[in-house]
Amino acid sequence: QVQLVESGGGLVQPGGSLRLSCAASGIDRVIDTMAWYRQAPGKERELVAQRTLGRVTNYADSVKGRFTISREGTKNTVYLQMNSLKPEDTAVYYCNAKILYDRWRSYWGQGTQVTISS
Repeated sequence: QVQLVESGGGLVQPGGSLRLSCAASGIDRVIDTMAWYRQAPGKERELVAQRTLGRVTNYADSVKGRFTISREGTKNTVYLQMNSLKPEDTAVYYCNAKILYDRWRSYWGQGTQVTISS
């Protein structure tokens, strides 16, 4: 059974930093694409950052220059370093994994709360 477990969320002041981690288990191959999404109250879930196995990264415009997605080689673990945090970054952050079997399959973590407030 595929499981994605996020950690690292919390409450920080504006301008602060957080590092989110996501570890996948129950997968018998290297994950093709790992990503972070977020969902704020009353808003749709949006892509924050993603990284392919080929190290291609993609960021939402709102986080470019502040957030960095990284992955340890072919390990099924992904990180999101978040710097210069703003109140509008407050959301539940979800880890996502996309794997190509006979077709693309997508898996989600349970989410971790990030709150930016003074």
